[in-house]
Amino acid sequence: MVNRVHVLLLRIYRRLPTGVRRWLIRVLSPSFTVGAICLIERDDGAVLLVRQVYRARWGLPGGLLKRREDPAVAVRREVLEEIGVEIDLAGEPTPVVEARPQRVDLVYSARLADPDGPAPSPRSAEILDAQWFARDALPELQHETATALVALARSSRAQRASAIVPPASTDPVRDHA
Repeated sequence: MVNRVHVLLLRIYRRLPTGVRRWLIRVLSPSFTVGAICLIERDDGAVLLVRQVYRARWGLPGGLLKRREDPAVAVRREVLEEIGVEIDLAGEPTPVVEARPQRVDLVYSARLADPDGPAPSPRSAEILDAQWFARDALPELQHETATALVALARSSRAQRASAIVPPASTDPVRDHA
Protein backbone atom coordinates (compact mmCIF):
# COMPACT_ATOMS: atom_id res chain seq x y z
CA MET A 1 0.00 0.00 0.00
CA VAL A 2 2.76 2.44 0.96
CA ASN A 3 4.59 1.66 -2.29
CA ARG A 4 1.47 2.41 -4.36
CA VAL A 5 0.98 5.76 -2.64
CA HIS A 6 4.65 6.57 -3.21
CA VAL A 7 4.39 5.76 -6.93
CA LEU A 8 1.19 7.82 -7.23
CA LEU A 9 2.85 10.83 -5.56
CA LEU A 10 5.86 10.53 -7.87
CA ARG A 11 3.58 10.51 -10.92
CA ILE A 12 1.79 13.61 -9.69
CA TYR A 13 5.15 15.25 -8.93
CA ARG A 14 6.36 14.52 -12.47
CA ARG A 15 3.43 16.48 -13.93
CA LEU A 16 4.06 19.59 -11.81
CA PRO A 17 5.78 22.60 -13.40
CA THR A 18 9.55 22.73 -12.78
CA GLY A 19 9.28 25.81 -10.56
CA VAL A 20 6.73 24.09 -8.29
CA ARG A 21 8.91 20.95 -8.08
CA ARG A 22 11.94 23.03 -7.07
CA TRP A 23 9.88 24.89 -4.47
CA LEU A 24 8.65 21.58 -3.00
CA ILE A 25 12.18 20.23 -2.78
CA ARG A 26 13.39 23.41 -1.10
CA VAL A 27 10.53 23.34 1.45
CA LEU A 28 10.68 19.61 2.20
CA SER A 29 14.44 19.05 2.17
CA PRO A 30 16.67 19.66 5.16
CA SER A 31 18.55 22.94 4.88
CA PHE A 32 22.29 23.30 5.32
CA THR A 33 24.42 26.38 5.81
CA VAL A 34 27.21 26.67 3.25
CA GLY A 35 30.52 28.28 4.03
CA ALA A 36 33.79 28.80 2.23
CA ILE A 37 37.02 28.63 4.23
CA CYS A 38 40.60 28.89 3.11
CA LEU A 39 43.93 27.32 4.00
CA ILE A 40 46.44 30.03 3.10
CA GLU A 41 49.97 28.69 2.90
CA ARG A 42 53.34 30.41 2.52
CA ASP A 43 56.27 29.06 0.50
CA ASP A 44 57.90 27.85 3.74
CA GLY A 45 54.81 25.73 4.52
CA ALA A 46 53.46 27.94 7.31
CA VAL A 47 49.68 28.32 7.41
CA LEU A 48 47.65 31.38 8.31
CA LEU A 49 45.11 31.02 11.11
CA VAL A 50 42.71 33.48 12.68
CA ARG A 51 41.29 33.75 16.17
CA GLN A 52 37.68 34.88 16.25
CA VAL A 53 36.11 36.92 19.04
CA TYR A 54 33.38 34.33 19.62
CA ARG A 55 35.59 31.19 19.48
CA ALA A 56 38.29 29.99 21.88
CA ARG A 57 40.44 28.13 19.34
CA TRP A 58 42.14 29.07 16.08
CA GLY A 59 40.51 28.62 12.70
CA LEU A 60 40.76 29.23 8.99
CA PRO A 61 39.61 32.53 7.52
CA GLY A 62 36.31 32.42 5.66
CA GLY A 63 32.61 32.48 6.31
CA LEU A 64 29.12 31.87 5.04
CA LEU A 65 28.09 32.42 1.46
CA LYS A 66 25.57 35.11 0.67
CA ARG A 67 22.53 34.06 -1.34
CA ARG A 68 23.51 33.13 -4.90
CA GLU A 69 27.16 33.99 -4.24
CA ASP A 70 29.84 31.94 -5.97
CA PRO A 71 31.96 30.12 -3.33
CA ALA A 72 35.28 31.33 -4.81
CA VAL A 73 34.02 34.92 -4.73
CA ALA A 74 32.78 34.39 -1.16
CA VAL A 75 36.08 33.06 0.19
CA ARG A 76 38.06 35.90 -1.43
CA ARG A 77 35.59 38.44 0.00
CA GLU A 78 35.71 36.91 3.48
CA VAL A 79 39.52 36.79 3.58
CA LEU A 80 39.76 40.41 2.43
CA GLU A 81 37.13 41.53 4.96
CA GLU A 82 38.64 39.57 7.86
CA ILE A 83 42.39 40.00 7.41
CA GLY A 84 42.85 42.54 4.61
CA VAL A 85 44.72 40.47 2.03
CA GLU A 86 43.93 39.22 -1.44
CA ILE A 87 44.50 35.56 -2.27
CA ASP A 88 45.07 33.33 -5.28
CA LEU A 89 43.09 30.10 -5.08
CA ALA A 90 44.80 26.83 -5.97
CA GLY A 91 42.40 24.47 -7.69
CA GLU A 92 38.93 23.34 -6.80
CA PRO A 93 37.61 23.29 -3.23
CA THR A 94 37.34 20.19 -1.09
CA PRO A 95 33.82 19.79 0.30
CA VAL A 96 33.30 18.91 3.94
CA VAL A 97 29.76 17.90 4.91
CA GLU A 98 28.76 17.69 8.55
CA ALA A 99 25.27 16.24 8.89
CA ARG A 100 24.77 16.97 12.59
CA PRO A 101 25.07 20.77 12.50
CA GLN A 102 23.78 20.67 8.89
CA ARG A 103 26.78 22.51 7.51
CA VAL A 104 28.75 22.25 4.28
CA ASP A 105 32.16 23.90 4.08
CA LEU A 106 34.01 24.31 0.80
CA VAL A 107 37.68 24.29 1.74
CA TYR A 108 40.07 26.08 -0.60
CA SER A 109 43.85 26.06 -0.69
CA ALA A 110 45.43 29.44 -1.45
CA ARG A 111 48.48 31.64 -1.39
CA LEU A 112 48.74 35.37 -0.80
CA ALA A 113 48.28 37.21 -4.10
CA ASP A 114 51.12 39.54 -3.08
CA PRO A 115 53.51 37.82 -0.63
CA ASP A 116 55.49 41.06 -0.32
CA GLY A 117 52.35 43.12 0.34
CA PRO A 118 50.85 44.07 3.68
CA ALA A 119 50.89 41.42 6.37
CA PRO A 120 47.56 39.80 7.22
CA SER A 121 46.01 41.49 10.24
CA PRO A 122 42.54 41.74 11.78
CA ARG A 123 40.28 44.04 9.75
CA SER A 124 36.93 42.87 11.09
CA ALA A 125 35.36 43.16 14.53
CA GLU A 126 35.02 39.38 14.59
CA ILE A 127 38.78 38.70 14.25
CA LEU A 128 41.08 39.10 17.28
CA ASP A 129 44.32 37.91 15.72
CA ALA A 130 45.87 36.48 12.55
CA GLN A 131 49.16 34.57 12.72
CA TRP A 132 51.33 32.25 10.66
CA PHE A 133 52.03 28.82 12.20
CA ALA A 134 54.41 26.07 11.16
CA ARG A 135 52.49 22.89 10.38
CA ASP A 136 54.29 21.06 13.18
CA ALA A 137 53.46 23.79 15.73
CA LEU A 138 49.74 24.42 15.26
CA PRO A 139 47.75 25.81 18.19
CA GLU A 140 44.47 24.29 19.38
CA LEU A 141 42.16 24.28 16.37
CA GLN A 142 38.43 24.70 16.00
CA HIS A 143 36.67 21.44 15.16
CA GLU A 144 35.76 22.72 11.67
CA THR A 145 39.36 23.66 10.96
CA ALA A 146 40.76 20.30 12.07
CA THR A 147 38.15 18.53 9.94
CA ALA A 148 38.99 20.75 6.96
CA LEU A 149 42.73 20.07 7.26
CA VAL A 150 42.12 16.31 7.33
CA ALA A 151 39.82 16.57 4.29
CA LEU A 152 42.43 18.59 2.36
CA ALA A 153 45.15 16.08 3.21
CA ARG A 154 42.98 13.17 2.08
CA SER A 155 41.99 15.00 -1.10
CA SER A 156 45.58 15.81 -2.05
CA ARG A 157 46.69 12.22 -1.36
CA ALA A 158 43.86 10.91 -3.54
CA GLN A 159 44.80 13.32 -6.35
CA ARG A 160 48.46 12.28 -6.16
CA ALA A 161 47.51 8.59 -6.14
CA SER A 162 45.21 8.93 -9.15
CA ALA A 163 47.97 10.75 -11.03
CA ILE A 164 50.41 7.83 -10.61
CA VAL A 165 48.07 4.85 -10.94
CA PRO A 166 47.72 3.83 -14.59
CA PRO A 167 44.21 3.06 -15.80
CA ALA A 168 43.19 -0.59 -15.70
CA SER A 169 43.84 -2.48 -18.88
CA THR A 170 40.83 -3.51 -20.92
CA ASP A 171 42.83 -6.06 -22.89
CA PRO A 172 42.13 -9.50 -21.36
CA VAL A 173 45.12 -11.03 -23.20
CA ARG A 174 47.57 -8.55 -21.62
CA ASP A 175 45.97 -8.97 -18.18
CA HIS A 176 46.71 -12.68 -18.14
CA ALA A 177 50.11 -12.64 -19.80
